[in-house]
Amino acid sequence: MDKRAGDGQADERALEALQKYFGYDSFRPGQAEVIGAVLRGRDALAVMPTGAGKSVCYQIPSVILGGLTLVVSPLISLMGDQVRALKQAGIRGSYLNSTLTPRQQEVVMARAIKGWYDVMYVAPERLVEPRFRQFAASVGISLVAVDEAHCVSQWGQDFRPAYRGIADFVACLPARPPLAALTATATQQVRQDIVGLLGLRDPEVVVCGFDRPNLHLGCFELTPKQRERWIVNYARAHADQSGIVYATTRKKVDQLCERLCDAGVRAVAYHAGYDNPTRAQAQERFVMDDAPVMVATNAFGMGIDKSNVRYVINAGLPLSLEEYYQEAGRAGRDGEPAECYLLWSKGDIRTCHFFIDHTEFAPELSAQDRQALLNNRERLLGAMIGYAMSDSCLRRRILSYFGQDVSQVPEDCGACSVCQGQTADAYLHELRGHVFGGGAYESRERRPFLGDEGPADEARAFGGSALGTGPAGYEPTGQEAEELFGRLRALRKELASQRNVPPYIVFSDATLRAMIQMRPTSLEQMLQVPGVGQKKLERYGQAFLDALWR
Repeated sequence: MDKRAGDGQADERALEALQKYFGYDSFRPGQAEVIGAVLRGRDALAVMPTGAGKSVCYQIPSVILGGLTLVVSPLISLMGDQVRALKQAGIRGSYLNSTLTPRQQEVVMARAIKGWYDVMYVAPERLVEPRFRQFAASVGISLVAVDEAHCVSQWGQDFRPAYRGIADFVACLPARPPLAALTATATQQVRQDIVGLLGLRDPEVVVCGFDRPNLHLGCFELTPKQRERWIVNYARAHADQSGIVYATTRKKVDQLCERLCDAGVRAVAYHAGYDNPTRAQAQERFVMDDAPVMVATNAFGMGIDKSNVRYVINAGLPLSLEEYYQEAGRAGRDGEPAECYLLWSKGDIRTCHFFIDHTEFAPELSAQDRQALLNNRERLLGAMIGYAMSDSCLRRRILSYFGQDVSQVPEDCGACSVCQGQTADAYLHELRGHVFGGGAYESRERRPFLGDEGPADEARAFGGSALGTGPAGYEPTGQEAEELFGRLRALRKELASQRNVPPYIVFSDATLRAMIQMRPTSLEQMLQVPGVGQKKLERYGQAFLDALWR
């Protein structure tokens, strides 16, 4: 039975760990229920939108339970960033994948057996290896977390056959640990698949609301030439912001990246046609904020943790609303305002049908299953086309699709292109004004700092109490606040470069905004800022205090 996320009673140990490692004093919806279930030894399934803090659901138990938390993750390219983020928070992380030599892998496993790590990331394919199974039997696994759990279902958009081996792996362990399955987008059918195929036992099922109030949704029908021009103008208008542009083919990715670079935008490209070192370099430049714009196919992004992505533009139709909402949801993970635009043309529909007709099936699938899968993909595409052509609220349309009750959602959300009556031409005019000095876009884009868009915890990555203002009621003016934000961002980049970590891992944009609003005058006060945990206070607290008051 699905349970909607509410304000579950949080375990005191979990709250202490949340404050210590992540600098927040309350959980976001759904987190307390999932963590509580795991700490009681119960399986759990968490369906939480991108940016809702799914990783916290296994990171907090990892430091409480002892032993090793094993995280099954589909993309080895992200494991390094995930481990770096854990270490910055003071949690002992590791990964085991093909980027390590056999000797390095043996060293990691030996250290894990000696208790060096709280968390270990592995790809699902590794679970069948005899050497790894031997290691898993001796290390003492206290929790198995399955990230992107929808990959187990052939009805999901990212089916990965290796996920089918997870249940067998868990069953072979000397003592069965609790199993936590986590995903951002799963319909009722996919949820049932996850429970059955992963072998979850009487799981606590927590389904969070899919609404992301900090995201502005836009959808425009444009010709390919108009679309290209629109994207270049948008990126130039947001030159200091980080964004992702998705295109449907490798050729379009390369063309768009070239156009952006020609226009003076620092952009990199990512698709399966590039070799691993080239893809890794592009991803590194993007996450380190050296190249603010990533142009990519959907080969990029699953599990991407970059919290300061301020916009996502889809240049072409995704094959499903699940895929679209997952990609769009990579914007604004820190809770700060972000924008998501779908730019499509009639020709995109033909391209999507072509992709579906050329689906590659797992060899073990029967002809009947293959046909059912094709029919399902056509159905998913139909819902995507319906969204693109919608003349009603885009937010309500997405929430309805994922089964959320929209009776309490206003007919006019006021935060999507349909409800605002935006047209592509008018918007492009605003952008031109902003790029060439008119400033028309600036006043619409700069929304209030924190809290005015809705509940205060929408402005934070995990949760926390409402924010106050600085000493003697001090509150910086808009211009002063933006200048201070720029100064803090520059300091963040400098400190990140010194430690060779992505800037967003030092502090999120939301945490920098909170520093400006609260304006702490001591390290003790700095610890009250949401997102400032004990380890980060020790590493960075004084530097940011100095920057706030110099």
